[in-house]
Amino acid sequence: VQLQASGGGLVQSGGSLRLSCTVSGSSLVAHVIGWFRQAPGKEREWVSCISTDGFTYYVDSVRGRFANSRDIAKNTVYLQMNSLKPEDTAVYYCAAASSEWHAPLETTMYDYWGQGTLVTVSS
Repeated sequence: VQLQASGGGLVQSGGSLRLSCTVSGSSLVAHVIGWFRQAPGKEREWVSCISTDGFTYYVDSVRGRFANSRDIAKNTVYLQMNSLKPEDTAVYYCAAASSEWHAPLETTMYDYWGQGTLVTVSS
């Protein structure tokens, strides 16, 4: 299973970005797809995930601003990020976990990782 994350960039505070994560080598619906981020000097942090049956979950700091969705035909998950803040600056990663999990929060629960995409929010 391979994951390809894209869509990062530089945006001003209050702006929006949409990240994409395309899964290959397996069906999207066979995995929980999670989003993590890692800011400089900090540990990797769980941000959101979408379960195999399409339910979405968010960390409190992004709930109401970020939206996780998927296009099964394209085997792609999207993270729409609105009202971005400087503290959202980080490298964002997508990852795939077994369908045995419903909403895995820990990095160790994920089996496959994409490369990161950098999101920089300027103040």
